Amino acid sequence: MTEESQERSLTREVEAVQIPSGDRIELPALTKVQITQQLGGSYTVMTPYGLARIEGSDADALGADIAAAAQAESDDSKKEKENQPLAQGEEPDEEAIWQQLKNVYDPEIPVNIVDLGLVYSMSVEPSDQGGHRVVVQMTLTAPGCGMGPAIAEDAKSKVILVPGVNEAEVNLTWEPAWDQSMISEEGRMILGLV
Repeated sequence: MTEESQERSLTREVEAVQIPSGDRIELPALTKVQITQQLGGSYTVMTPYGLARIEGSDADALGADIAAAAQAESDDSKKEKENQPLAQGEEPDEEAIWQQLKNVYDPEIPVNIVDLGLVYSMSVEPSDQGGHRVVVQMTLTAPGCGMGPAIAEDAKSKVILVPGVNEAEVNLTWEPAWDQSMISEEGRMILGLV
């Protein structure tokens, strides 16, 4: 995507999350924004008020072409879950869960939360409602980051897409404290740290 095509005027009012505070804000229609990152189904935009994150469900506010691409991605995810029913009692594919977690991004860093080293653990257990429950323990790059709830909710919504998963819980923890040594080799390459 070229720099020119990244600059947009919002087609309607949209709720966004201010980065890094995590506060909800309303961006008025016709607000000029610059898309700085579009990874994992959400959009990080520079606004006159600073950085903000717009959810994929509001992609139409960024323009018809962005909305069409977001809808196609959403349709593909739904088809994937529908096409892979599990036999009664069969556990969800753990690799598929990890792949979904790799679709979650810190809105300020173009590396997924797994390669950033933010996911400390993931477990699959039987659910009381049948099916399976996934529990993820993760952290953030900084304890004071207000984006924690938004990133955790994003992770939860991605994990629930895996066939056989009917519940997901994402817990934020601060122990051990995150540091750059936890970034994977792939993440280091993306960030130019190698």
